[in-house]
Amino acid sequence: MPRLGRAVARTAVVAGTATVVSGKVSQHQADKQAEKEASQQAAAPAPAPAEPAAVDPVAEIERLGALHEKGLLSDEEFAAAKAKLLGL
Repeated sequence: MPRLGRAVARTAVVAGTATVVSGKVSQHQADKQAEKEASQQAAAPAPAPAEPAAVDPVAEIERLGALHEKGLLSDEEFAAAKAKLLGL
């Protein structure tokens, strides 16, 4: 009977050790993966800011003129917006 007890104890020790080692290997792999993802995110360039669409000054002045005619822009607002578009 003592042999059976030793065998059971040895099996328990081996199984316990295997469980601990397996857990540490899994944690190590997860840490490596997280490190890899973090370095990829840090290395990825930030997206360039979108350039504002080129504004056709003539078309914009015509649009502002239509708003002015409808009474949605005052004379002063129309003049200021037109001056800004023309760089004055």
